[in-house]
Amino acid sequence: MSLKKAQDLAEAGVITEAGNAESFKTGDWRTFVPQFYPANCIQCLFCWIYCPDASIKVDLSGDKPQVVGIDLDHCKGCGICANECPPAAKGKAALVMVREEK
Repeated sequence: MSLKKAQDLAEAGVITEAGNAESFKTGDWRTFVPQFYPANCIQCLFCWIYCPDASIKVDLSGDKPQVVGIDLDHCKGCGICANECPPAAKGKAALVMVREEK
């Protein structure tokens, strides 16, 4: 499936069909991006709960859901996930916002 760019969107963000958000690439205008450090992740899933764009990738195949990364095609770099990420026992969070280098 090919993702649509901003110039391919309907004028004024009109939604022409229900459930089509996944087909639009909306994360290409951000300045900051969350960097995921799996070793620091305590799997609290706060990032997944608070992410307004459903950009947190979660593996549901095991006994418990596990955060496995970030969907950068839809992440807008708002930083909510990193703000809600509690530090692990080492005092370091699993999600840290960094400037995106393109």
